[in-house]
Amino acid sequence: MALVKTQNEIEIMRRGGALLSRALKAAVDMVAPGVELRQLDAQTERVILEGGGRPSFKGYKSHSKGKPFPSTLCISVNEEVVHGLGNRDRKLKEGDVVGLDVGCWFEGLCTDMAVTVGVGTISPEARRLLNVTRAALMNGVGNAKVGGTIRDISSAVEGTVKPHGYGIVRALVGHGVGHEIHEDPQIPNFVNEQSSHVVIQDGMCLALEPMITLGGYEVETADDGWGIVTQDRSLSAHFEVTIAITKDGTEILTPLPI
Repeated sequence: MALVKTQNEIEIMRRGGALLSRALKAAVDMVAPGVELRQLDAQTERVILEGGGRPSFKGYKSHSKGKPFPSTLCISVNEEVVHGLGNRDRKLKEGDVVGLDVGCWFEGLCTDMAVTVGVGTISPEARRLLNVTRAALMNGVGNAKVGGTIRDISSAVEGTVKPHGYGIVRALVGHGVGHEIHEDPQIPNFVNEQSSHVVIQDGMCLALEPMITLGGYEVETADDGWGIVTQDRSLSAHFEVTIAITKDGTEILTPLPI
């Protein structure tokens, strides 16, 4: 498994990323009070399949979990940080914040992305959390350059979030992507000496994904064995893009739909 992708592979990921962005937008456009999570999941899967892709999360098997993931979308509501099951009958409510995380295979290569959106009118506090988390992601993208290090990305994300006093989830990180759903290197959203000196090479494709909370950074696994929730049950936000980093610059392969 090569951490560096060829120009042809990046072009395939660019087309797969455009499809993934369209699929995520279809879900975002449906978000409203009373909508069931499984409806968002079905709509996203339909767009991916019709576009010639294949969901990468559905059927995914973790080494620590016996059952495969049951849905195309990870849908995480309020205190759910990531990996919420998308096939639930749960209905969205006014004021909820909902994270939508999706990946797909396209012509043998994988891309990954996520957004968090409000349901109807959300509180100013929740809106600030979403805005800061998105800004942290984009600042991380801006610091991803050939010859730089993973620490540069982590530092940009942490530097954006820290002044607001929000929690930066430490148990979950960004990652390489392309030949597999999760590849090296790991990309923490805080400065971590263990990965700080990994040098960014021409052709690396990375999934950057800040996961930020209104409270502490500690998380735990939900009763369903998949969802990750804040330990203090504080609100959480998650944004993610897949990027390609080359000598010509850094490109977002999965444009955010909002």
